[in-house]
Amino acid sequence: MAKIGFIGLGHMGLPMVVNLIRAQHEITGYDISPAAQASLTQAGGTLANNLPELAKQNDIVITMLQTGAQVQAVCYGESGIYAHAKPNTLHIDCSTIDVPSAQDLQNKASQHALLAVDAPVSGGVSGAQAGTLTFLLGGDATACATAQPILQSMGKQIILTGASGSGQAAKICNNMLLGISMLAVSECFLLAERLELSAQKLHEVVTHASGQCWVMDRYVPVPDVLENVPANHDYQAGFSLNMMLKDLNFSQAAAQHCDLKTPLGQLATKIFQQGKEAGLGDLDFSAIIKTLGS
Repeated sequence: MAKIGFIGLGHMGLPMVVNLIRAQHEITGYDISPAAQASLTQAGGTLANNLPELAKQNDIVITMLQTGAQVQAVCYGESGIYAHAKPNTLHIDCSTIDVPSAQDLQNKASQHALLAVDAPVSGGVSGAQAGTLTFLLGGDATACATAQPILQSMGKQIILTGASGSGQAAKICNNMLLGISMLAVSECFLLAERLELSAQKLHEVVTHASGQCWVMDRYVPVPDVLENVPANHDYQAGFSLNMMLKDLNFSQAAAQHCDLKTPLGQLATKIFQQGKEAGLGDLDFSAIIKTLGS
């Protein structure tokens, strides 16, 4: 059993905490939302009054936040966790942030005699609830070895990606592909509808032919083809369009930094931005099909 501080108790963070508690870990949590605070105590965790208190009491700190700036805000400065954590405390950042921010976090952690890894996740809210997340784990060997048993309580697969920031690099590349794939699959369903081919029949054909892909297998953007997809529930978010757009923007910033042209990634970013402007941002990213086909 480990003593773990967990910062960020939102749609992803809270179910991750629940799985840590089920694995008999002792959890102290922190979130600015009163509703999240209440959910933590109801789940069996202890609420920290502030970040220094959380840092001092735990051997491992996990962050699950939305932006690199948010992660840095809770880690840096006189009231941040790095200033108050005990030597050799491990910081596991499960947020999806940009690569330079992830690398800076690990550099700053080292300056404070702390360990840190980047461990963004794949699997969405449903994966967090089921404890089947995939973690993309970047950092030095000692830190990664310490992190793995903790991550196993929340996921089914841990992929070691390499050095500092490599977990974030892997997540950005994966989600650029996922965004492009969702657009491609959405266009195919719209074309099939115009050609009077049923969505069910298109799905049957593609899953047994050369167009087979993860989106078609697991996450179709039209209702009543697969069970338990957001399209069946008015596109209530498993992974929101806003979050997909954030990751696509990361991909384009990274491509620009590397002087690489990614025209499909660029177009996908533009289309998801249009989806946000159309008011779909809080819906699941598969709701992007609503903006296509006109």
